[in-house]
Amino acid sequence: MKTLIINAQPDFRNGDHYSIKLQQLFLKKFQVTFPKETVDLINLYDMEIPQLTTDQLLGIWEKQANHITLNNEEKRIFQINQDLIQQFKSHHRIVIVSPLHNFNVTSKMKDYIDNILVAHETFKYTAEGSVGLMTDNYRVMLLQASGSIYTNNDRYTPLEFSRMYLQGIFEELMGFDNFLIVRAQGLQTNGIDVSKAMEQAKNDLNIEFAKFYEQ
Repeated sequence: MKTLIINAQPDFRNGDHYSIKLQQLFLKKFQVTFPKETVDLINLYDMEIPQLTTDQLLGIWEKQANHITLNNEEKRIFQINQDLIQQFKSHHRIVIVSPLHNFNVTSKMKDYIDNILVAHETFKYTAEGSVGLMTDNYRVMLLQASGSIYTNNDRYTPLEFSRMYLQGIFEELMGFDNFLIVRAQGLQTNGIDVSKAMEQAKNDLNIEFAKFYEQ
């Protein structure tokens, strides 16, 4: 069961970020549980991700629809897109590592979604609406760090768009079996003991990890 970690932290080299600490906790748990296995890791802010623009994906798809030959640069961009799709589909366990930026996913994460949410690849259109194609025991886990707390059912709870967005994309549109989330939250909130918040995140990770890999 191949695992892909998608790191969407812009400052991914900085181990002081709590999203990176969550990633490290996951990797340690993985190595203990599956000592003979490895994970694949991509850092979105350290790689080229095609964008949904007229010069890149939109322009390429329009040319293909009209049977117009792509130029060399467009062929290169399209190959990156195809490689991202195939890499994504070949991993049945997807881990997203991300801070919460302005209540949503980071910009590179959105670009990545634009590359892999593709008709006939990860979903299809039918007369009754779109249907997900990622139904063969695919699961996704979001490891999220945030400065505020979003689980108190207060004014902040409905503003946490990233979970709703990613869960909708993965479960509702692509057909993933499960969407799991582990939060390290309240890390910049007055009165919060950060060490206790991280310990809670570690405990939650242990619980969700078992669900993530259960048969």
